[in-house]
Amino acid sequence: MFIDNLQHDPAYYITVVTTVTVSIVLHELGHGIAAIQQGDDTPIAAGHMTWNPLVHMGAMGLGLLLVVGVAFGSMPVSPRRFRSPYGEAIVAAAGPLVNATLALLALTLFAGLLSEGIDPRIGGANPLWILGLLNIVLFLFNMIPIAPLDGAAVLGNFVPAYHAFLTKPENGKFIWVAFGVVFFMAGRLFRLGADIASGYVDFILSLA
Repeated sequence: MFIDNLQHDPAYYITVVTTVTVSIVLHELGHGIAAIQQGDDTPIAAGHMTWNPLVHMGAMGLGLLLVVGVAFGSMPVSPRRFRSPYGEAIVAAAGPLVNATLALLALTLFAGLLSEGIDPRIGGANPLWILGLLNIVLFLFNMIPIAPLDGAAVLGNFVPAYHAFLTKPENGKFIWVAFGVVFFMAGRLFRLGADIASGYVDFILSLA
């Protein structure tokens, strides 16, 4: 279990918990900022424009992260208030784009340090690599077009038939079963994420 790392590799455990927490908070704030720019003040009224992870993740989300290494977050928005007809897609994509940006920055800095012969590890952990990898995985996972993931809102905003499918109550069980399958297969995204991260770092090093 993930919490076993606290005893066997505390540096790794603390790095992952910190990285996931910060990444999810920034992801949710990305949604909130985009919603506000779209004319929706729900994130402000609901008190979610904060750095407090408990607000975004809740006690259950933080507890799951600490014990099993899995977490989730939320940002309340009111799509009917969005100015743009593509407001739902813009707001939904904002969170994953924050993760993509974090991954890009972390891996660029990681490659830069390596090119200078600097070891970026802290104890047994490699914070920049972990930050980059986990944010690639968060981006890929959240952009899968299965509700309640962000990708579903993006696709649904451009494909009305898919949006109609998602909003029909009778399709609820199918949607949650599909999400369950995606969730339990999400571990494979780490292999893909690692390949993407390694390829990007190699590319940056080739430019040095």
